[in-house]
Amino acid sequence: MIDRRSLAALVAGVIATPRSAWSQMTSSKAVFYASVGPALTLYQIGVDDAGLTRQGTIVLPGNVQYVWRHPSALFLYVATSNGGSSSLGIKGDSHFLSALRIDPGSGALTAHGPPAVLAARPIHMSLDRTGGYALVAYNSPSGVTVHRIAADGTVGEQVKQAAAPLDGGIFAHQIRVTPANDAAILVTRGNDAAGSKPEDPGALKLFSFKDGQLANRGSVAPDGGYGFGPRHLDFHPSLPLVYVSRERENKLNVYRLQKEGVLDPQPIFIKDTLAEPGNIRSRQAAGTIHVHPNGRYVYVGNRASDTVDFDGKQVFPGGENNIAVFAIDPSSGEPTLIQNADVHGIHPRTFSLDPSGKMLVAATIQTALVREGDGVKTVPANLATFHVGPDGKLVFAHNYEVDTGDAMQFWSGMVALG
Repeated sequence: MIDRRSLAALVAGVIATPRSAWSQMTSSKAVFYASVGPALTLYQIGVDDAGLTRQGTIVLPGNVQYVWRHPSALFLYVATSNGGSSSLGIKGDSHFLSALRIDPGSGALTAHGPPAVLAARPIHMSLDRTGGYALVAYNSPSGVTVHRIAADGTVGEQVKQAAAPLDGGIFAHQIRVTPANDAAILVTRGNDAAGSKPEDPGALKLFSFKDGQLANRGSVAPDGGYGFGPRHLDFHPSLPLVYVSRERENKLNVYRLQKEGVLDPQPIFIKDTLAEPGNIRSRQAAGTIHVHPNGRYVYVGNRASDTVDFDGKQVFPGGENNIAVFAIDPSSGEPTLIQNADVHGIHPRTFSLDPSGKMLVAATIQTALVREGDGVKTVPANLATFHVGPDGKLVFAHNYEVDTGDAMQFWSGMVALG
């Protein structure tokens, strides 16, 4: 958490002097939001020049963890917490799911009803395809809850699960319902071995889903989940395929999706996400994944942010911080790596595409020190914007520096206004 003085400074000036000038607002059917701590800031986008224009900020009850738009109404749902990484032992004691109303003209946000209290830090949340239910994933203890969304868009009560206990795996990181809305997949990352602590296995936990009720359907966990650390998934818009980023192995897996949300247990394709998979300089971790709206490309974030001691300072030793671009074969769904686009910052935790698929924005998490010759330089947190070409490749456009202070730029995303 940050104190009131730091929060006031953060809200007053989230963005430092950009390396490229802010664009003038142009007509758009979407806006962009990015969070720093509890502050969620609106940006108008200019798709033609891949530019951003900062507008206003709303402050949530805690640090923003994840955000999801209602599928058919202009409401945004935000999971917040004063907790942090379980590896640091920061559980927190204040966790909420809030509804925000989106102004249809400007994208400005206002609180919509009281927030719902959650029992633990939410690491991810999403809505089902009807917008009638919010599903919230937790990493510690690992699991998922379901909450009703009322007819007026406010957050309702938690749905008691008749089929409890649900199999929450180890270190859940994402919960998504399938395109048919008849199943849900909980992505559980597991943990690498550390010191005397052995590896925790990862898995894709499968559930049936109906009327807010989840029931265990199975688990995809090759070799018992050892050497398998999935983080996020996305669905192909027209093929029955699921694309899964494997954080702990820097891989992209592709699975066939059967009826009622069952996944074939064996992936049909496995690909490296790194440009240099044999040159690991610090902890590498595959992250967010998004399939292009046209289904011809898939994008995966590569993150590295470890530090080593240099001249009494903790500096980044090097690694890949980029967006991996894969071309998708239209008949088989096979992805082929065609580019790794540098994000000009350290640790791109989130990125997103605008609804037209012509612009991408990547958000790095916080400022870092990097060795430069015999000295050290500061690399600020940033928002890096890209044009998306007809071939799916990214062309760097702007680098907007973000002053995160003691907080983190933890979530960002494009949101359609229509």
